[in-house]
Amino acid sequence: MPDTSKQISAPNKLTDTFGRKISYVRLSVTDRCDLRCTYCMAEEMTFLPKADVLTLEELHLLSEAFMDRGVRRIRLTGGEPLVRKGIMWLIERLGEDVAHGRLDEVTLTTNGTQLPHMAHDLYRAGVRRVNVSLDTLDPVLFRSITRRDRLDQVLEGIRAAKEAGLEVKINTVALKGLNDLEIPTLVSWCIDEKLDLTLIETMPLGEVEEHREDRYLPLTALLPSLTEKFRLTPSAHKTGGPARYYRMGETGNRLGLITPLTGNFCDGCNRVRVTCTGRIYMCLGQDNHVDLRTALRSNDPDSALDTALGTAMIEKPKGHDFEMADGQMRGTVGRHMSQTGG
Repeated sequence: MPDTSKQISAPNKLTDTFGRKISYVRLSVTDRCDLRCTYCMAEEMTFLPKADVLTLEELHLLSEAFMDRGVRRIRLTGGEPLVRKGIMWLIERLGEDVAHGRLDEVTLTTNGTQLPHMAHDLYRAGVRRVNVSLDTLDPVLFRSITRRDRLDQVLEGIRAAKEAGLEVKINTVALKGLNDLEIPTLVSWCIDEKLDLTLIETMPLGEVEEHREDRYLPLTALLPSLTEKFRLTPSAHKTGGPARYYRMGETGNRLGLITPLTGNFCDGCNRVRVTCTGRIYMCLGQDNHVDLRTALRSNDPDSALDTALGTAMIEKPKGHDFEMADGQMRGTVGRHMSQTGG
């Protein structure tokens, strides 16, 4: 008869107080980026010291802890995840977890600049999908938005990803007075390139040089013209994220809309975000967080993580506080998107 006194019970699955099961983690591996998108970060950023950032080994240990508790999908984010030194080691470990059935998939959100020389390695490591952030196809506007002249590099990266066998989805932040008139062109380009596209409303995350309200473009204002031009029909497609999808005519391409200000998407939230310093944010639109780094570096990390993750599930809110009221964004949080993980 087995000695049950020495058996360790399986960790509890992650379920919040609203009964939502957490199966998806967006894990930031760095706050650094080789672009400086105006809506994401300031021109002069102060980045974290190395000692504050989880090691790659700690990031994998944390990933394993999430898997033990029911997480099936991990998306690596940043900053720009592919500028993290040695990042392929972590991706290869997570790819092995996919191969062994512990994860359904490991994906990335990237700005595309590193894909020309890394796309094939990503595929070999087990990655099958990447999201590429791209807000314009105009070189001058790209330089204005990102503060860097790298559009050709990004487009080369997208081609390299497709050639490597990766499924590519484009993420575009809709910005009034910048790329709003170009969005139909982006949609047409994605159709020609056989890429899905997700449009995202700008969100009140962190202080930037401009007033965010000046660039806010409600996607509800774009939907009628896009519906007519591209014969959009609602789709039941789900990826585990907050986008609502539409099928574009008979092309098979999908257009997703992420509308934190004009359409709350929180009811079915199945995700949490973890920063590269080990803070778990249970909601993108809230400052409340729980420290996992201290738990990881404690004398009893398993027990400490159990306690910390249990606290996180209790404190996960029903939804964010983002809204537009009287022309002003409400529910602003102080951290930049690059600090939280995109």
